[in-house]
This record gives sequence, C-alpha cells and structure tokens, in this order.
Amino acid sequence: MWQTIMTQHQDWFRRLTERFGRGITGSSLEAVDPWIELAPDVLVEVCRFLRDDAEMRFNVLNLVSGVDYLQIDPKKAAKTDWEPHIEVVYHLSSIKKRHSLTLKVVLPRWKDDQEGQLPEVPSVVAIWPTANWHEREVYDLMGIRFVGHPGLHRILLPEDWDGYPLRKDYEMPSEYHGIRA
Repeated sequence: MWQTIMTQHQDWFRRLTERFGRGITGSSLEAVDPWIELAPDVLVEVCRFLRDDAEMRFNVLNLVSGVDYLQIDPKKAAKTDWEPHIEVVYHLSSIKKRHSLTLKVVLPRWKDDQEGQLPEVPSVVAIWPTANWHEREVYDLMGIRFVGHPGLHRILLPEDWDGYPLRKDYEMPSEYHGIRA
C-alpha cells in the first residue's frame, strides 16, 4: 500500500514538473505527509490543474497554514542549515479519488527584505472558496498577504492589532487600549 502511494506521489511530481518546469521547486515524497514545493508565481495555475485534472481531482482544500522558520536562539540559529523564511502550506484532498497531497510555497519573512513589509502569495479563493477563511486566518496571525483575496482583513484579532502573534519574533504588547496584559 505505502509503495503504491509513494509511486502515485512520484507520478504527480513528474507530471507537475513536466507541465510547470522550474515552478516546481522541490519535494519530499517519502515524508509521512508527502509534499511538493512550488514557486509563488505558479501556485494558482498548479492548484487549478490539480483540481481539474481527471486523474487528480483535488476538489477539497482542507487547510492553509503558515509556518515561521526563524530560530531566535543564536546558538541554535548557528546550527541551522536554512535561511529564515515563511512557508504557506496547503493540504488538499480528493473525495472521489480518495487521495491527498500537501503543497508548500516558500516566502521571505518580509517582502523585499524590508521588515514590516508583508510577504505575498496569490489567493486560491477562486479555486477553493474555503480558502477564504483559511487565508484570512494566516494573514491575521502570520502576516502573509494573499494577493487577490476578496476581503483580506483580520478574522480573530481586532483590525487595529499591531503585529502577527504566530511569528516567532512577535513581542506581545504590554497594553491594548489602556488594558494592561
């Protein structure tokens, strides 16, 4: 069974690489949760293909999440083999085909390396409407702008909240509107 699933993921990776070339930037097909990494500029095109292709039919977007790869401990940071970055992770499923796939898009922590300028990735709301809430949550808590989202604003925190609490370098304010923490 496991070998069949791994072969299936290898076939998907091959097909995506043939179709989207350099836009497919990596993979880990042997992982417990196999994933394929994409460049941000091919995300929408790849997602539409995965949804519409007769062999794949990924008709469900289960989750969009953001992961902050920042090591704030200087001793541990010196031992890491990666540069600080943000990943947007998409978990897809096909109800009809009974299979799943994870996509990753790697972004800089800040757009154009300017602190405070949010990194951007295209919205997939037009492909899977459930992305609406997921993208808003990732925007709210991680500070990732989803370009083309129909109503990107905070979903859990007040609109005037400063910062993005799931970033590893976030500093909790000592007070909010006169209320001390």
